[in-house]
Amino acid sequence: MFPRIAIVGGGPAGLTLALLLHKRGISFTIFELRKQLTLDELARPSGSLDLHEESGLAAIRECGLWDQFLRLTGECSEAQKVSDRYGNILHEDAGELSVRPEISRHALIQLLIKHLPREAIRWDHKLLSATTITTNSDNAVQLDFGSHGRHAFDLVIGADGAWSQVRNLLTPVKPYYAGIQNITLTIRELTAKYPQLAALVGRGSFSALGLRHGVMSQRGNQDSARIYIFLTTPDVQAAASLGLKGQSASASKKTLLTDPSLLGRWGSAIKELVAVACDEETADNPGSSIDIRALYTLPRRSSWKHNPHVTLIGDAAHLMCPWAGEGVNLAMWDSFSLSHAIAEASMAANTNGDSFVTHLSPLMQRFEEDQATRAEEKANETHRNGEMLFAENGAEAFTQFFQSAYGGGTI
Repeated sequence: MFPRIAIVGGGPAGLTLALLLHKRGISFTIFELRKQLTLDELARPSGSLDLHEESGLAAIRECGLWDQFLRLTGECSEAQKVSDRYGNILHEDAGELSVRPEISRHALIQLLIKHLPREAIRWDHKLLSATTITTNSDNAVQLDFGSHGRHAFDLVIGADGAWSQVRNLLTPVKPYYAGIQNITLTIRELTAKYPQLAALVGRGSFSALGLRHGVMSQRGNQDSARIYIFLTTPDVQAAASLGLKGQSASASKKTLLTDPSLLGRWGSAIKELVAVACDEETADNPGSSIDIRALYTLPRRSSWKHNPHVTLIGDAAHLMCPWAGEGVNLAMWDSFSLSHAIAEASMAANTNGDSFVTHLSPLMQRFEEDQATRAEEKANETHRNGEMLFAENGAEAFTQFFQSAYGGGTI
């Protein structure tokens, strides 16, 4: 009898695991909160993902997608620029310091979905709760999707992100506020419309840092620039306190650029970048509120009592801030490792004619121990990077990092 496997969440972690299981002939069902993504939605500019050899790229190769993946990496450059808060460039390289290809998040999602059976993904399914039940003297996990019904599974993998419902079966630990607010904006056709800003931010990643804040850019498809404004504040409700909640990006511009506790003490070059990004975001999405979100993280060492019917991958297991570029890589590493454990247990159960869960339990325990160790290492790295980037003199600290880590490339 084939085990009943549910993957809750259709992001990079859940989709990668699903494709790796599909290639091994192991059945599963993905439950995704969002409605089915359209081609137009997937074509929109999105942030780029820097995939690493031992994790994200290893998973891509095992999925058999390497050649197709490479064809999608051309729109993202590994070039780096660092400036101070006035727009003075302190470090610049053309990407020669890295050999890690980047891909837009939407392109990766589309690539993975394209190779999965359509019937394997159940869109628009919001998980209300997960509970352990007993059926025919065996334990199982019941997932409650409200109007979509309740379904029982032998194994549930929580790939459902920061506020994971599946995590509640394993631990009471919740994410906590990381002390930073993030505003996301997009400028399309940057080079044609704003050549001076295209020259400022360059072809890849750009980081303007200072006074414990950051204005960062990633270039992407449609000659776009994804602009991220990171504001350090102890106030988790800063969006409301600053009067930005419910306001358009354009209407929020004055507060952002004049308040001395925000970007009021920054230089004209960076202020122009932010002002244009606010106006372009509102023009692209009329009637929408500014996208400002508090960043959350899980404790740097996350673990739970083993349950042979439930485990977690990706942000559900080890949510952290994006300062080390490790989130998607850890997620795909989780998927890669867990798929091997599930495949080994499935083969043993089929060979011996006994319980899949019995064979999986020790393999999954080993997976969770390894997962916790590597996640803690990356979480510590992320914490150190955050302290560096969002120091009073973050630009100088980041420039020194490039000098000490790579040498050269600094102007």
